[in-house]
Amino acid sequence: MNIEKQFQEDHSVKLVVEVDQEKMSGYKKRAAAKISERGNISGFRPGKAPYNIVARTYGEAAITEQAIDMFIDAEYSNILKEADVNPGASGSLENIESMDPPKFIFSVPLAPEIDLGDYTSVRLPYEWKAPEQKDVDAALEDLRQMYASTETVERATESGDYVLLDVSSETPELNRTGFATFVRTEERDTEWPYNGFAQELIGLKAGESKTIKHTFPKDWDVEELREKAVEITATIKTVRGVTLPEVNDEFAKMVGAGETVDALMEAVKKDVETRSQNEYDDKYFVDLIEKVKEGATLKYHEHTLEHEGEHVLQDLSQRLSQQGMDLDTYFKVRNTTREQFIETDVNPVAKKRLERGLILDEIVRKEQIQIDDDALNVEYNNALNSLVMQGMDLSKLRGGKKGQRELSQAIAMDAANRVMTRRALDMLKSIAMGSYKTFEEREAEAKKAAEAAAAESAPAEAGEEKAAE
Repeated sequence: MNIEKQFQEDHSVKLVVEVDQEKMSGYKKRAAAKISERGNISGFRPGKAPYNIVARTYGEAAITEQAIDMFIDAEYSNILKEADVNPGASGSLENIESMDPPKFIFSVPLAPEIDLGDYTSVRLPYEWKAPEQKDVDAALEDLRQMYASTETVERATESGDYVLLDVSSETPELNRTGFATFVRTEERDTEWPYNGFAQELIGLKAGESKTIKHTFPKDWDVEELREKAVEITATIKTVRGVTLPEVNDEFAKMVGAGETVDALMEAVKKDVETRSQNEYDDKYFVDLIEKVKEGATLKYHEHTLEHEGEHVLQDLSQRLSQQGMDLDTYFKVRNTTREQFIETDVNPVAKKRLERGLILDEIVRKEQIQIDDDALNVEYNNALNSLVMQGMDLSKLRGGKKGQRELSQAIAMDAANRVMTRRALDMLKSIAMGSYKTFEEREAEAKKAAEAAAAESAPAEAGEEKAAE
């Protein structure tokens, strides 16, 4: 075969493949035999009719079509190998330029390529600070709210009450029925539909309504609400007063945070610090990867982005199913179509996920990052224990032992991905903070540490042998 490569701007390659006439003739003979096997040619057993008889019965075009299919099935992987092409997805036969000589044109999406540039010079200070005492106190109040008792009251809504209400608006995104909210004294970023909404309900009794006007800022999370002035009608259905538990040793035992108030406070403080650092890390690593991307060159085909978009839609579909909603219903609520939603919402998210993933994968490759069995086992066991705590009975999985094995493999794969991602992020963090060490330096340190550990254990082993004597 004679193969010509023509690289395209969309990160694909056209392969112009000219096939030896004799090779193609062989495929045509095999095609004729296959056609005669399926057909019923009078006077001949299946597969034994001569070529000219098959051609006369079914036509030369039918034989050629079958021969091309057989040729592609048998030779496509060889074509890619001979052309030295690393495909990112399945290619396609774009055109049959001629059959004399046989000349085929394939279009092949290329695998993503990335050049990180001078990534080891990227700097971004890590400036997380431990939460203040007021943050710990707020978390303790949230914990008290979780274990609070409530009762329906006939009075007007006050701060500290739970309220069940219906929310209606001409803006579809704001309509909710049977919506429950807690009237806090302080604002929270997680309050729906905006910070301070629940405070507007103070003074309302069950059965009463209030129309609230609000303008969302231009940087609001929901694109349809950005800079939009809305009217929201809130109708109170039920007001429930709250009785909070006392913070004492019994409360500590109730929430499973220890036996004493001191143990409870320590557990709450640790949880607040962990969540605070995780939130900081999420933003820090997003910003850090963006800085790396500024100096990097990424190339990928549109098909690769579409594939990532499918994963984004699958993730959304799973989250919606937990709320009893499917994608089609969601599109109707958003007053959009599947195509529009993919263009405006899915593709931007998919692009960020894809490019960040490519950068981390390249960091892993260039820095020769490995994961050890201990780290993998810890991550695997944590994931497994989490499923058990959520109520999954592994002994009752569909498929029996096969189902258990498939689940185990999926958990192991996911655990390995998480560990590898953390290692790549830690590597980027060391670079950004100026403490980067090359692979050779890390290997030398590991070797030195192993030798020191071996030397340290040698006297103890010798002592044990002497005692045994």
